Amino acid sequence: MPLIFVLSPGADPMAGLLKFAEDKGFGGSKFNAISLGQGQGPIARKMIEAAVEDGSWVALQNVHLAVSWMPQLEKICEDFSPETVNSNFRLWLTSYPSPKFPVTVLQNSVKMTNEPPTGLKANLYQSFTTDPVCDTNFFEGCPGKEQVFEKLLFSLCFFHAIVQERKKFGPVGWNIPYGFNDSDLRISLQQLQLFVNEYSHIPLNAVTYLTGECNYGGRVTDDWDRRCITTILRVYYTEEVVHDNKYKFSPSGTYFAPPSGNYDSYIQFIKNLPSSQLPEVFGMHDNVDISRELQDTKQLFEDLLLTQAQSGGGGAGGSSTEQKLTDIATDILSKLPAGFDIDDAIEKYPVKYEESMNTVLVQEMERFNRLCDVIKSSLLNLQKAIKGLVVMAESLEKVAGSLLVGKVPELWSKNSYPSLKPLGSYITDLVARLMFLQTWYNNDKPTCFWVSAFYFNQAFLTGVKQNYARKYTIPIDKLDLDFEVLPCDDIDQHPDDGAYVKGLYLEAARWDGKKMSLAESNPKVLYDVVPVIWLKPAIKTEISTEGKYVSPVYKTSARQGQLSTTGHSTNFVLAINLPTIKPQKHWVLRGTCLLCSLDD
Repeated sequence: MPLIFVLSPGADPMAGLLKFAEDKGFGGSKFNAISLGQGQGPIARKMIEAAVEDGSWVALQNVHLAVSWMPQLEKICEDFSPETVNSNFRLWLTSYPSPKFPVTVLQNSVKMTNEPPTGLKANLYQSFTTDPVCDTNFFEGCPGKEQVFEKLLFSLCFFHAIVQERKKFGPVGWNIPYGFNDSDLRISLQQLQLFVNEYSHIPLNAVTYLTGECNYGGRVTDDWDRRCITTILRVYYTEEVVHDNKYKFSPSGTYFAPPSGNYDSYIQFIKNLPSSQLPEVFGMHDNVDISRELQDTKQLFEDLLLTQAQSGGGGAGGSSTEQKLTDIATDILSKLPAGFDIDDAIEKYPVKYEESMNTVLVQEMERFNRLCDVIKSSLLNLQKAIKGLVVMAESLEKVAGSLLVGKVPELWSKNSYPSLKPLGSYITDLVARLMFLQTWYNNDKPTCFWVSAFYFNQAFLTGVKQNYARKYTIPIDKLDLDFEVLPCDDIDQHPDDGAYVKGLYLEAARWDGKKMSLAESNPKVLYDVVPVIWLKPAIKTEISTEGKYVSPVYKTSARQGQLSTTGHSTNFVLAINLPTIKPQKHWVLRGTCLLCSLDD
């Protein structure tokens, strides 16, 4: 009978299993482990065959990755019998939930899961009560340097709890939810002990790099998350932690590094911590709790919609549904204008060496034409299918299902710019973008661009730099954009160089028009409209970021995106330097960014 650990993000049972095996006398050569993947199946099979005879233990990790080998695993488990298997033999499996996992193995096994703890207090307690911290030899492993090691050990455990708990705040915490686990903490603790023992001074730069860039940073794939995790670590790996008896981890002082003491004193200190924590300990604004609750509510309603039975096609209910779909389709089609005439646009705005915006306009018109064609054709075909004139294909059924619950159909999303808006708001936003391009076509280049309206924002930004490069005969690869926030919401004249843009929103901060700098968000106000920003092309070496926060700009509040074929992220647009009175790390911990569009 196999024993299965059902994995979850942030949980790693292997360390506990190894210690358990050691305690039971199955350590060393009596315990064999292998991580499954391509080509590892035959090796795992030989391990099991040998262990069945000699009574040792075998652990197969990440079984979900070996989809093609699962039928063989099922056959191996079916062949187990008391007559042929050594009574000491144990087969341990670890796997994330997978639809391909053999049902018979699952039914005839002991299933376990090890969920990561919730809350800073529970996280800290687990770190201190598991290997290696709970081992007296490890905890007292720096003779003569107890204060240095114990203080940094507590700071590291606190850092581990912080990076785990930031996930609950969604994109404001991390752009991508990473599976930080106990193995990251374990190797970081062992390296910390090694460096403290080997050096007479505290090698903070070395341990910070190893912990932030290698151990934890090795999981981080987003550049802005990497900036965030290294900024967080610098709060906890610092000289002040060692020398200050109550170094504060939060502005209120609720969380601090306790004075050096024995192991039991640290356990007692952790037990006395509050069970729930305020956002301040993460360096965040209180508004982030509202964002988290809205996110949880949205997820709840999405899950409820999945359980809702779809209306059938027959009877009075079916007729009512069909009429509703017809009305929705008719309403959307009535709002969408006719497609842009690309030939006329090329004739009116030809390719010109000194004006790259002509090309940007024509390309944007082509992209929106393709999107509108997909929307119109799917709605027209849906109306025909309702009348019985064409077959209701699976793609049309999905479109109909999304329209009924007010979601943007997946067919449209695949051909659309990124958007998290519900159906009604999406159509309103789409029509506004089309009107922006139509006004540009009718009245010439706008004095202030609605930067959020572009399907492919990077084309516009490149056009701004290209115009400057050609005007002053400077290689474009030596240029970048500098930024100046203007004290106005619109402007009616063109700049000498660059472009004026509007339509951006600040999340986790607001713009102070009096001080012309970033400021703390107002209570219960999640987003703030940013005034006009002047994009000023300049030589890269002449652009200064001193006294500024380098803020990423995203198309949606999801922040996470995929790398597209153009080499750009599907969500990230650019980084804008915003003046700030407070240090940059303050806004990094806040998760401050600029958004092109909101979710409603």
